[in-house]
Amino acid sequence: MIIFLLEGVMPALTSQTELAKEGIRHLGYPEFFGNALVVFKIAGSILLILPIIPARVKEWAYAGFAFDFIFAAISHWAVEGFNGQALFPMLVLLILMISYSCYHKIRKQKLQGNINLRTNDYALSGI
Repeated sequence: MIIFLLEGVMPALTSQTELAKEGIRHLGYPEFFGNALVVFKIAGSILLILPIIPARVKEWAYAGFAFDFIFAAISHWAVEGFNGQALFPMLVLLILMISYSCYHKIRKQKLQGNINLRTNDYALSGI
């Protein structure tokens, strides 16, 4: 849920502000790159929170966010040096890794039948 809020809701609400646009320009990226990032962040965060999404698709969403955070840290480090702006994406990457680990533990328990599930197709299709 934290990833959904940080990477889905916040970019959707703030991506068109002058501060966000300047942040993208400051790192040397064109403005359309920021818009594309927002679209993919919103899509990825929705894919992670919906239980009906197949596991393979969720894996790709997790991978996409990992690449995003790693390259965000590299971009900030290359432009500004090693500072808080370069460390923050790595902190969010740590949260993503915890989420990924928990996702697999829950999925494993579901596959073993240790968690009571509603037996409709939608609840089971995310496994």
